[in-house]
Amino acid sequence: MKLRSTEPFWPLKNPMNTSYPSIDEDCNAAILIIGAGITGALIAYKLINEGRKIILVDRRDVCNGSTAASTALLQYEVDIPLHELIKLRGKECAVDSYMNGKKAIFDLRKISDDIKSDCGFEFKKSIYYSAVQKDLPYLKNEFKSRKENGFDVNWLSKYDLKKLGLNALAAIESKTAAVMDPYKLAQDLLQYCQKKGAQIFDRTNITSIQYTKDKCVAHTENKFTITADHIIHCTGYESTESLTEKVVDLKSTYAIASESVPNLPAAFKNAIFWDTSSPYFYFRTTDDNRIIMGGGDEEFTDPKRRDKLIPKKEIFLLKQFKKRFPDFNFKLDYSWAGTFGETKDGLPYFGKPDPNKNEHYVLGFGGNGITFSAIGMNSILDSINNKPNLDLEYYRFGR
Repeated sequence: MKLRSTEPFWPLKNPMNTSYPSIDEDCNAAILIIGAGITGALIAYKLINEGRKIILVDRRDVCNGSTAASTALLQYEVDIPLHELIKLRGKECAVDSYMNGKKAIFDLRKISDDIKSDCGFEFKKSIYYSAVQKDLPYLKNEFKSRKENGFDVNWLSKYDLKKLGLNALAAIESKTAAVMDPYKLAQDLLQYCQKKGAQIFDRTNITSIQYTKDKCVAHTENKFTITADHIIHCTGYESTESLTEKVVDLKSTYAIASESVPNLPAAFKNAIFWDTSSPYFYFRTTDDNRIIMGGGDEEFTDPKRRDKLIPKKEIFLLKQFKKRFPDFNFKLDYSWAGTFGETKDGLPYFGKPDPNKNEHYVLGFGGNGITFSAIGMNSILDSINNKPNLDLEYYRFGR
């Protein structure tokens, strides 16, 4: 599956500075990780620091699937608002999921600092706003739910938002959010893992997996084998190719990036913005003073149809930007498309679909894929060791 259009912003900003070989012989390891994007890189980082022998493979160049197209808004909020998630999954799971997301943002900052990544990680406020009258009761319910469950949030009025340059009616301001360059962090993580002994292969497509009593044997397109005790799939939306259970609905999404602006408005320097519409629009800045906007989602049909819509989506997104920030001149520099997915409860899938196979998945679906991956990083060892773990229960298959 082609997960993105040809020219997203991140690989142009920070081109890959390390190349990896394709596999050319049979090999073995304790753990095989399939998928070398941000999720696979985080899982590899966790396991290599635990002293595990790992092999990491990707069917394309590393980090060049969904990671290259991600706009990397790091939020504790999931795509389902807290007051609705409580109804869907119960209070404990819903509140813990939001709290897990908050912790994950700080975990990602620590990881970035530990490996000295210059991925442009910056803490921001998150402003979740409504631009239409009909969504105000919904927004008020969400504000009340977050307050009642211990989240540090403020209510912003139309007047407050006008001072920020935003044309909207009201908003919830959250204290904890962040932005970064996910492509750069993933690249830096892979280099760190390679130096610690991880074997990394790109252009290595796994075509089938066989199971013996205590081993997993992965077969590559070029007729080599990788034998491992455990396999971890970090393949994101391409996991639909290997899963029998339908867990996600695929969508096409679109993003635009502005030219660099020497004097960004203070509002953009300090916050990310997203709205109550469905599908929602979102806005963030980069460390080189660009504004990235995303939205305009469509049902996913195929990559060709998705990419053919980019010119129309550019016009559409620019119009939406002007409605929200009428005083800012957005000069378009880049545009791209990507594939993402929505689960029925907005939450990820972790663990073993089949308890009889040592085959694990870490799938951070939705708008919070990176923070979900950081949560999965902290539960993968329990999945491997067959130990109880609350996150593995919350985000299990077959739920």
